[in-house]
Amino acid sequence: MDTSNPAVFVNGELLPKFIGKKVRTVVQVNKCDGVVTAAKSTDDQELTVNGLPQVPLMNFVEVIGIAETNHSINAEIWTDFGATFDTNSYNQLCQLANGEFRNLFL
Repeated sequence: MDTSNPAVFVNGELLPKFIGKKVRTVVQVNKCDGVVTAAKSTDDQELTVNGLPQVPLMNFVEVIGIAETNHSINAEIWTDFGATFDTNSYNQLCQLANGEFRNLFL
């Protein structure tokens, strides 16, 4: 496993801190045309994901890619999590991964 360039766990609030870096987040798809996807982060912020393939509307997708702006990610890897996902737990994970327990995450 390559740990030389890990993806940081982020939600919409944390994304601006990692512009130009590899991030990992979960979004709910609102609109998808196979090129640009309009989505909602787990903390209810509007994000744009570039390069995500056609995904069913309202599905949750984990995206790993480069944070381009405060509200956009260029997707490299994605996983469709389906229509249900615990957004509160994910937001808590993001806070732990970027706070007191940062050293426990790659």
